[in-house]
Amino acid sequence: MTLRRFLRARDHDVGKASAMLLKFVAWRREAVPGGVGGVMPADLVRTELSQDKARMGGVDRAGRPVLLVFPAKHFSADRDMAEHKRLVVYLLDRISARIPRGQDKFMCIVDLKGWGYANSDVRAYIAAIEIMQGYYPERLGKALMVHVPYIFMKAWKMVYPFIDTNTRDKVRALSLQLRTDCSK
Repeated sequence: MTLRRFLRARDHDVGKASAMLLKFVAWRREAVPGGVGGVMPADLVRTELSQDKARMGGVDRAGRPVLLVFPAKHFSADRDMAEHKRLVVYLLDRISARIPRGQDKFMCIVDLKGWGYANSDVRAYIAAIEIMQGYYPERLGKALMVHVPYIFMKAWKMVYPFIDTNTRDKVRALSLQLRTDCSK
């Protein structure tokens, strides 16, 4: 299944997929204790986890596990880029481990409620996208952005060129307001 994902990510070009896989193995040895077989320990991202920037949800209609992300809880002035990258790896490891047999993708819901300029961290967004695209290829099934404020689109325009075409096709911005009062 892993080989298949790397092949799909490189349009079934064996040479490119092999190079991508070898790059992944080398990166994983350096980035994660235990290397390819290891998982990012929670101890290394304790500060980021304490800020409740993401949660694991249930599953979507297609049976994909759901990752909920809250960028309004991320402040660029307070971030440690190394720990941020470890958090991304930790979350992707955790959501990938929840993918059931016969499924190879997850759903991501990005809730931008309360997001503003203080939360705008283009470098952190690009780092997260590069990790997902380069080392977790073909894992993202769909990404939905909800509560998208107008000012977010300025940051999005800076990040958009760093997203490959296959990933772009999976991202949808919804300008809906979720109803919290179900009595109406």
